[in-house]
Amino acid sequence: MAPPTKPRIPLSRERVLRSAVAFADQGGIASLSMRKLGDALGVEAMSLYNHVANKSELLDGMVDLVFSEIDLPLGGAGWKTAMRQRAVSARQALLRHRWAIGLMESRASPGPATLRHHDAVIGSLRHAGFSIEMAAHAYSALDSYIYGFALQEASLPFDTAAETAEVAEMIFNQFPADEYPHLTELTVEHVLQPGYDYGNEFEFGLDLILDGLERARNTT
Repeated sequence: MAPPTKPRIPLSRERVLRSAVAFADQGGIASLSMRKLGDALGVEAMSLYNHVANKSELLDGMVDLVFSEIDLPLGGAGWKTAMRQRAVSARQALLRHRWAIGLMESRASPGPATLRHHDAVIGSLRHAGFSIEMAAHAYSALDSYIYGFALQEASLPFDTAAETAEVAEMIFNQFPADEYPHLTELTVEHVLQPGYDYGNEFEFGLDLILDGLERARNTT
């Protein structure tokens, strides 16, 4: 007697998009194609076009899914708390979906989650007394920092403390110990100390920006 076959899960736009996100998470965005996505879903690539018009629309939807994972600013919280939580949540989403870093603000047809996110951030700043011009400055400064940090973090040649030490040793073995004294001091006295995690730098820099924005808001 043949084993019962599993019921086939109907194809839907959400399933296509979530499968595309999972595919990119695992293999990178450069490896994603409609044919490969169809193979991953067990369907012909042509079936995908019933749910997304083309690859550009697929990318729009994938980016919108990533935006939907980022916490919106809380209405009852102070603006600094709201912006801090939103920034931390954004970094976490970009850690999960590193392929998305260069795509988050690149879409000419943003989805509803994307627009809702931007509107909520601007609204939080405006309700806190930021002028339109200052809200634009704040948004630009925060997003430049969030995406820039995420890009740098994703490009580092190490993830763990052991890998950090290994990379540092490999680099310094190529040069005399006293050739770069300040870099050596920083590495030995800070980077290679127990508990060091480059990701901890994120919130330090974020708080500097938020404090600066608060001063700018209060002087305009």
